[in-house]
Amino acid sequence: MASGHMKKTRVGILFGGRSGEHEVSLLSAASVLQAIDRSKYEVVPIGITKEGRWVTAGHAERLLGGGAPGKHLRAGDPEATQPAAVLRKGESVLVPPMPSETLVPFERKAGAVTHAGSEQVLSVDVIFPVLHGTFGEDGTIQGLFELASIAYVGSGVLGSAAGMDKDAMRRLFQSAKLPMVKWVTFLRGEWEKSPKKVRAKIEAALKYPVFVKPANLGSSVGITKAHNAKELASAIETAAQFDRKIVVEQGVGGKKDKARELEVAVLGNDAPEASVVGEVVPIKEFYDYEAKYLSEGSDLIVPAKLTKAQAKQVREMAIAAFRVCDCAGLARVDFLMEPGKSGRIYVNEINTLPGFTSISMYPRLWAASGVPYPKLIDRLIELAMERRADKDRNRYSL
Repeated sequence: MASGHMKKTRVGILFGGRSGEHEVSLLSAASVLQAIDRSKYEVVPIGITKEGRWVTAGHAERLLGGGAPGKHLRAGDPEATQPAAVLRKGESVLVPPMPSETLVPFERKAGAVTHAGSEQVLSVDVIFPVLHGTFGEDGTIQGLFELASIAYVGSGVLGSAAGMDKDAMRRLFQSAKLPMVKWVTFLRGEWEKSPKKVRAKIEAALKYPVFVKPANLGSSVGITKAHNAKELASAIETAAQFDRKIVVEQGVGGKKDKARELEVAVLGNDAPEASVVGEVVPIKEFYDYEAKYLSEGSDLIVPAKLTKAQAKQVREMAIAAFRVCDCAGLARVDFLMEPGKSGRIYVNEINTLPGFTSISMYPRLWAASGVPYPKLIDRLIELAMERRADKDRNRYSL
């Protein structure tokens, strides 16, 4: 494909962001930048600092290297920050340095990177967002790509938002008759107004231990396991710092036998496929943020030791979860399996932008299913372009 006269597809690798998972995003982006086929793609790194500034090219590379994005890009100095514009076919949305400012649509001929006033304009064919957590996989940035009519890897606004909201996601799973653990949802305001009422509602529906989670936060941040009423109150206080909506779930497994944690990678648009099943064996009480990214002790077993029938069931449930949430491109679906004889399997959650370092579970599951990491990147870019082409068939007026 990459003969001298063939135009390379220009891919914007978008990373960083304002979420608590900024550092994980940098690791994922560094892996993608290293593995992507440069003979096929022209790569434009686009970074978003923790303050929400958009930085490109050299500044983005510096952000990846762990350095400050550059002297004139310091927090608190917005005047000197160059906004980056993501541009396609001459029409675009200008992204200002601070997310609170308005989006300014403008038209300009698509050049490579041109400097017009303080704007840095770059034309990309497709965006590969390697942003995890809030403002990255919750539909907000996907909405921006839709406004700019740009192809992008992964789920759209609805799929991303549904995958991020642990309550909405469960309601969709319920509609697809997928087995789930019992859960209770309430608002932060309800807890602050009448904690006794909320506690009574939880204790009537669930047995201890329970997991308390903010509804909209990725990567196990703010999640606590509560074994009694006292722990429940402090777990709710913790979760309430991160979201107005709080989800409390029934724990699976007993003190001695923990639930098995299974994961399946899904790839595709309208005809999604499931990878082999993997299993996570955490060193801590559950697979929290630290066990996932910081400590080396969690074992990933690929493929998981399951019967053929169990593996088939899990893979089918993963595809059903992907479809009912209207996902696209990629997602990792996580399951809990009851220990002991029952071996009941519950869908736990769907993750629409899973960790994407070469050793993360999503790429590892596909590697074990015969799709190596560089090929996986190719496939995701193809799926993004296909989805954009399909969307371009839609009419928006009579």
